Amino acid sequence: PSETVMSRTSVFRTQVEFGDCDPAQIVWFPNFFRWVDAASRHYFVSAGVPLWSELTRTRGIIGTPLLDCQASFKRTATYGDPIEVHTQVPDWGNKAFTMNHEIRSGDTLLATIVEKRAFVRKHPDDPARMQAIVVPDDIKALCAGA
Repeated sequence: PSETVMSRTSVFRTQVEFGDCDPAQIVWFPNFFRWVDAASRHYFVSAGVPLWSELTRTRGIIGTPLLDCQASFKRTATYGDPIEVHTQVPDWGNKAFTMNHEIRSGDTLLATIVEKRAFVRKHPDDPARMQAIVVPDDIKALCAGA
């Protein structure tokens, strides 16, 4: 079962650099995923969730790896353009959650990316593997703005 909760929105800001573009001076598509990954972590930090290094040390949580991803590209961007990634978590499952990202330049929607992620720790029987854990209630509450 999943739980829909009122989710806060965070905004991660960056700018398209010359090196982010292909020879046609258009953002090379993998950079959208790089910005979204940064926006994902920014979402938690801006909600007051400690850095992964702190959570690893205190609770064994090593991060929120990507399980699934869907992207829809709407418009192009080029170097010098301001980029904002608007991120929300509209759905918390037991062990996985959904992150919605809208990538904008000004009022122009460039892309939408929907991710499925999970909180994980090292597997107790094999530290080379990861194990999904139940989404911590305190982290859910921080993200809801409670």
